[in-house]
Amino acid sequence: MTSCWSVQLISAELRSSKHWELSGEGTEIAEQGSHEARVFGSIPPQGLTQSDLMKLSFGKIGFSKAMSSKWIRVDKAHEGGPRVFRTVESIEDQVREKLLLVQRGNSSQLEEKEKNELKKRKLLSEVTVKSYWITKGSSFSTTITKQETELTPEMIASGSWKEKKFKPYNFQAMGVAPDCGHMHPLMKVRTQFRQIFLEMGFTEMPTNNFIESSFWNFDSLFQPQQHPARDQHDTFFLSDPALAHDFPQDYLERVKKVHSEGGYGSQGYKYAWKVEEAQKNILRTHTTAVSARMLYKLAQQEKFTPVKYFSIDRVFRNETLDATHLAEFHQIEGVVADRGLTLGDLMGILHAFFTKLGITKLRFKPAYNPYTEPSMEVFSYHEGLKKWVEVGNSGVFRPEMLLPMGLPEDVSVIAWGLSLERPTMIKYGINNIRELVGHKVNLQMVYDSPVCRLES
Repeated sequence: MTSCWSVQLISAELRSSKHWELSGEGTEIAEQGSHEARVFGSIPPQGLTQSDLMKLSFGKIGFSKAMSSKWIRVDKAHEGGPRVFRTVESIEDQVREKLLLVQRGNSSQLEEKEKNELKKRKLLSEVTVKSYWITKGSSFSTTITKQETELTPEMIASGSWKEKKFKPYNFQAMGVAPDCGHMHPLMKVRTQFRQIFLEMGFTEMPTNNFIESSFWNFDSLFQPQQHPARDQHDTFFLSDPALAHDFPQDYLERVKKVHSEGGYGSQGYKYAWKVEEAQKNILRTHTTAVSARMLYKLAQQEKFTPVKYFSIDRVFRNETLDATHLAEFHQIEGVVADRGLTLGDLMGILHAFFTKLGITKLRFKPAYNPYTEPSMEVFSYHEGLKKWVEVGNSGVFRPEMLLPMGLPEDVSVIAWGLSLERPTMIKYGINNIRELVGHKVNLQMVYDSPVCRLES
C-alpha cells in the first residue's frame, strides 16, 4: 500500500476507533462469576476454615474483595483456627454484570469510573483499531510502472529520459547520518564541569603525569609513611622505574623534619622518616599530588598572588572491582589559595559551585583527612532517593603541608574534590560502573547518549 500511495495511485485516509474488550481473566469472570462472588458461594452455612479457602485458585483475591464488600467475616477465635462465615443471605455480582454488558457490546451503558475500575483490576482493556479508507489517487492506474529514481548520463545521451517517469523528490526525508566519532558520556560530563570551573575564574592544572613519587603523592601532604593508604593493597607501585630521584632537597629536608620532629606549631608524627619510602614510584592515588606541586611552585614566587586552580583527571587505586568501584576513576578537584581564607569561605564557594551543578540543598559533616584540618564531607539531598547522599569531600590544608613549601603564614588554602563517575552514572541512569568504563561498555550507548546539560 505504501508504494502505491507514494506514486499517487491511491490516496489513503487513516481512521481509528476505540472499543473495550475483556481480558482473559475478565472473560473467565463473565462466565463463572467474580472472585469475590465465587468465594461467597464456596462458604457453606457452617463456615469454612480460612486455610481451606486460601487453597482455592480464586481464594486470595476473592477473600479481600469479599471482606471489603462486607459479604463475609472471619472468626479468629474459632476452635480449629480462623473460620470464615457469610454475613449476608445473598449477593449481587455487579462485576460480572458489568463485564457481560461489555461482552455484548453495550459498554456505553457503563460510566467511565466503572470502566476504569475494571481496567485497574485488569479485567478490561481499551483497544484502538486503526484502518485506512482507500480511494483512487490522481495517477490511478491498473498497472504499476516503475519510476526512475535517478537521471543517468545514458538517459541524457539517448534522450530516453523524455519517456521515463521519475519519482518525485521527498524533501522532507532525513538524510543518511554520516559516520563520525562520538564523545563518551564521561567526557560530556567532564566538559560541563570544566566549563563551570572556567566560568568561576579557575585555572586548569597540568595533570599529565599519571606516575608520581610517593613524596609528592603522600609526604608533601603531611601523610605519614605508615598510613594504611600507602600499603600495596591500596596503591599500585611501579617496578620499573621503581624509584624517583629528582626532588627539591631543601624542601625535602623541611618535609622530613615536620614529619619526624614537628615544627610550625605542630609536634609532627614522631617517627623515623625514610627517604627510601618517599622515592617509591606509584600510580597517583589522587590529583592532590598535582595540587601540591602547583602550591610549591606558587611558594617559590617572589611575591605571593592569590590563585584558583582546578583539575579533572584519572587516579588509580588498588580497589576490589564491583558495581560502584574500579581500579581507575576520575577525580575533580578545586583549590583556592589566598590570605585569610576561613571555613566560611569554603562553604560559600562550595554552595556557588554546587548551585551551578543544579544542587542547592547542601549539608556539611565534620570529617578527618591527613592533610586538611578542619575537614568536611559534603552531602546533598537527593529528591529521587528522598535522602541525603555524600557528593564530595573538602577541607582547609594544614600548616604542616603549606609552611614547609614556603608559603606565607597568613595564606590559607581551601580545597574540595569529588568523583566524575558518580554524577555521570546518575545523569545517564547507569547502575553499574563497568557499563560506563571498560570492556563491557556498549558502544551504542556512547552513540545514543544525549548532550550533558547540568541545570542550575
